[in-house]
Amino acid sequence: MKQRLVIGNWKMNGDQQTNEMLLKDLLVGMTNGGNLEVAICPPFPYLASIATQLQGRTVGLGAQNLSPATHGAFTGEVSASMLRDIGCRYVLVGHSERRALFGDTDDVVAQKFAAAIAQELVPVLCVGETMDERRAGITTSVMTKQITTVIKHVGIENLARGVVAYEPVWAIGTGETASPDQAQAVHRHLREVIGAFDERIARNLQIIYGGSLKPDNAQALFTQPDIDGGLVGGASLDPASFIAICDAITTTPRGTA
Repeated sequence: MKQRLVIGNWKMNGDQQTNEMLLKDLLVGMTNGGNLEVAICPPFPYLASIATQLQGRTVGLGAQNLSPATHGAFTGEVSASMLRDIGCRYVLVGHSERRALFGDTDDVVAQKFAAAIAQELVPVLCVGETMDERRAGITTSVMTKQITTVIKHVGIENLARGVVAYEPVWAIGTGETASPDQAQAVHRHLREVIGAFDERIARNLQIIYGGSLKPDNAQALFTQPDIDGGLVGGASLDPASFIAICDAITTTPRGTA
């Protein structure tokens, strides 16, 4: 059975003391089962200290971004090898905030995905549409372009070494959430696009949902047949909420297509 995955994205929040307490509370309360993998993505300055706290634990460590470059005169950037060196397993690429606020294009996202793969990190490829794009009825074409740009750059076999996260931009940090049917429709479309390249990879690839994921909507989303987990933003900063989301996925049977 395909393993399910929940990732907490802490974004630019916290400090040394509060992050240590947050993680301590998460580790005490978490009882993730054998078919659930859990990871957290703290801000860059705290990765090393969080890595120390996670030693010997089953919770994975991820970063929120990386440079497509391997090294050199790129002030303020962080390379994949640096992330791997301090113990990261995952790295987010193409998060909507990176795309909207910092100009990460589909091509740049593909380069970052490739950089992560080269250092044996697991890139979490974030894809999603804006409200204007949804209202214009072009959600599927936007999804197709975002995913195929990466496939064409790295190849379908390398896509299989990552994770895809569908995060409708209009639902991130807004309190709005894609309905289970809306989310399932996009997840299914992503599998169909990937399946045109390789059906086996499409079946086995983890595709998770992000976008105001909370304990009160987690179960309805996780019961959908093509949703393999969640990318959790604000709720990951509250230990009780994040643990409840993890518990929801371990107790929710997956639906059938």
